[in-house]
Amino acid sequence: MASVLHETEFAPPAAATIQKVAIVISKGSLEGIYPGLILANGARMEGIEADIFFTFFGLEAIRKDRQSNIKVATVGNPGLHMPTLLGALPGFSALATKMMLRQMDKLDIPPIGEFVELVADSGVGLYACKASVDMFGLSEKSFIPQLTAVATVGEFYGLAAGGQIIFT
Repeated sequence: MASVLHETEFAPPAAATIQKVAIVISKGSLEGIYPGLILANGARMEGIEADIFFTFFGLEAIRKDRQSNIKVATVGNPGLHMPTLLGALPGFSALATKMMLRQMDKLDIPPIGEFVELVADSGVGLYACKASVDMFGLSEKSFIPQLTAVATVGEFYGLAAGGQIIFT
């Protein structure tokens, strides 16, 4: 006697809508900062609450004295597809930075300072890592006025509760 197997159709579970994201920026180069800003901007455009936690060299993006001098990391950057030695040549970082900024300008991507201000104005919370601030001997006066707060990791995770955490 032959039996017939019936395939049971399972409906995929409904995707949960993300309500909140917490983005961690820890690198101080153009290619380390822009992804976090783009993610935060995209989240806000979709109505998703977003906060950014700047730690270690990611603080460069929100420091008054450093924000306008951020460059492409050319030494040891596998994404450039060139020998590390070439990236160490004098002036190469400036050249790579100029080329990348030119391409970004063509795509109407704002400079970091303007982009940080834009996401802050859209409601993104900007948090500086307290441990990094202390380690580098900085104070709240070192940062742009849009800074929400200097916060510990625990405080930031408390803000991110129930959200997705993204490391860039």
